[in-house]
Amino acid sequence: MTAPLRLPRIAWGDPSATRRALLVHGLGSSGALMWRLGDALAGAGWHATAIDLRGHGDAPRSLDYTVAAFASDLIATRTDGGGTWDAVIGHSLGGASATVAAASEPEWTRRLVLIDPAIHVGGRDASIVRKSQERAFADPRIEIVQQEHPHWHPQDQELKVDAVLRASAWAVEQTSVQNQPWDVRAQAARLTVPTHVIAADPAVYSIFTGDLAAEVLAANPRITMSVVSDAGHSLHRDKPEESIRQLLEALK
Repeated sequence: MTAPLRLPRIAWGDPSATRRALLVHGLGSSGALMWRLGDALAGAGWHATAIDLRGHGDAPRSLDYTVAAFASDLIATRTDGGGTWDAVIGHSLGGASATVAAASEPEWTRRLVLIDPAIHVGGRDASIVRKSQERAFADPRIEIVQQEHPHWHPQDQELKVDAVLRASAWAVEQTSVQNQPWDVRAQAARLTVPTHVIAADPAVYSIFTGDLAAEVLAANPRITMSVVSDAGHSLHRDKPEESIRQLLEALK
């Protein structure tokens, strides 16, 4: 596994809280864009920490953007006391990276919550993800984000622009290029911690649905799943209240 990078952090909640969660964003995003979940966790008595993944936000740059490299950084990311996370919540790429990390190091976290995770991305989904990122980097004006996502909270719209401006376009491109095939189903099957997937609505757009979801669930009885209706891939921005409800339910 590649040498880990030290990832920058932001946090919500009382530092003395007994429950500690790590929030891991998706491709082309940032730790700051996990603010809605961090704020909700803080309100529920958690101390929540979000990181910028390598190549994103203020994180160091590298030549290696494989999922294994992202996972190595996460394994090296521990609580402030150097201990095990009570929960790790990962969206998309963050979900895939957290899956690999937890499968490789079972003591890293006690529980996983995966938000529409990128467990296996190929064919049509790979093309949709690539074109979405290319479009975002080609024109990162807030007016474009507001047109595409008028229902998002204004802070999500602002932070999406900020995330694109601070991420490395080359890193985002290489994340797709270097992960061929993009497939962490074997690692998902090896998970030993309770894992819950909060998936997007396939009627809108989801990358964890259909035969893939059925296969992953059948391969590991520790994995459960729920769906946020009327929400697309960024379900915590599309339907934040319901996403938060399902997250807190999964963490009970």
